[in-house]
Amino acid sequence: MLIRINRITRGWAEYFRHAVAKHTFDRLAYFIWWRIVRWVKTKRRWRWKDVHRWLRTPTGWRPIAADGIELRNIAATPVTRYRRRSIPSPWPCANHA
Repeated sequence: MLIRINRITRGWAEYFRHAVAKHTFDRLAYFIWWRIVRWVKTKRRWRWKDVHRWLRTPTGWRPIAADGIELRNIAATPVTRYRRRSIPSPWPCANHA
């Protein structure tokens, strides 16, 4: 499941990374993380204490991983904006005619 989620989010991030989407990526990463945690809680009949034991370390939270596959953090995608380019017009200016 993590492989499929990673593929989908990577595709979305690559497509929308040129937009003003940093906040959206952050919210989407938050949503995905919580959905997976809720799914694991339901599947394994865990309480929050069990999830905390699974993902919490003394230095902070670790990413969700299973079988060596780690959930990709879509919020870490660099957002690059298009630069304005000065391309000369192929048509002559109407003022000079």
